[in-house]
Amino acid sequence: MGEVLVYVDHVDGAVRKPTLELLTLARRIGEPVAVFLGSGAEGAAATLAEYGAVKVLAADAPEFAEYLVVPKVDALEQAAKAVEPVAVLVPSSAEGKEIAARLAVRLGSGIITDAVDLEAGAEGPVATQSVFAAAFTTKSRVSHGTPVITVKPNSAAPEAAPAAGTVEQLSVSFSEAATGTKVVSRSPRESTGRPELTEAAIVVSGGRGVNGAENFSIIENLADSLGAAVGASRAAVDAGWYPHTNQVGQTGKSVSPQLYVAAGISGAIQHRAGMQTSKTIVAVNKDPEAPIFDLVDYGVVGDLFEVVPALTEEIKARKG
Repeated sequence: MGEVLVYVDHVDGAVRKPTLELLTLARRIGEPVAVFLGSGAEGAAATLAEYGAVKVLAADAPEFAEYLVVPKVDALEQAAKAVEPVAVLVPSSAEGKEIAARLAVRLGSGIITDAVDLEAGAEGPVATQSVFAAAFTTKSRVSHGTPVITVKPNSAAPEAAPAAGTVEQLSVSFSEAATGTKVVSRSPRESTGRPELTEAAIVVSGGRGVNGAENFSIIENLADSLGAAVGASRAAVDAGWYPHTNQVGQTGKSVSPQLYVAAGISGAIQHRAGMQTSKTIVAVNKDPEAPIFDLVDYGVVGDLFEVVPALTEEIKARKG
């Protein structure tokens, strides 16, 4: 089997969960080779090896932190030309998709974005995608060049498969474009202690039915009892009840958790496009004709101000 390059998404050397999912998927189509850019490769190598990386190509340079995506594209391009992989896998974050698109242009290759599954094929890796607001499922493959594929978070459960994880230094020469856009400042977001919305295994979202910013604590309490992320519909965000960074939908973030709880959300197509691939969907709405009930695995027709607090208390009681 050929080698598969996996771009490592990390925070100061701490490997993020989507990368572990990519390593799991990469083993289906070849031997995973992790590409770690920035500081902390030696510390991260053990985690990457645990999930199947046969080796880790590491490069550390100030350009990766001081400039935007082009230095990372330079590094991935040179790694791809050195390894000649059967595919390059990148997480489907905003930055990841920009890196993947630029890399595909550099390599003269086709690109597949937002894949939810991967399998080996006779003529190359085959990717599964959910398209048209998850109304259809397609299978496709890149027919020219090295496939560059971005994969949505929560598409696969990370599975350990220990490998060597040998760290090798990747020598990178940067293009003139690498320093074209400089990062001049950073403002870290205030931590809520909740998981990242797009990576969370459980998401609890509130919509128009929450009826005000002051009532979103009901949604937050349920989310905290489940160890979940908090989402919001476009209506709730547009009303100023919750930050735009938490919007789930076609014009917000796409999520695909194991469990999605929608409270006071009617289920307009804009919202469905961002959460329809969730594994299990639960909705609470007092309108029995709400479109969200056409989509759910479990639906509760009732007032969220009664149902959600009762559910929160029951969960806390069962957790002891």
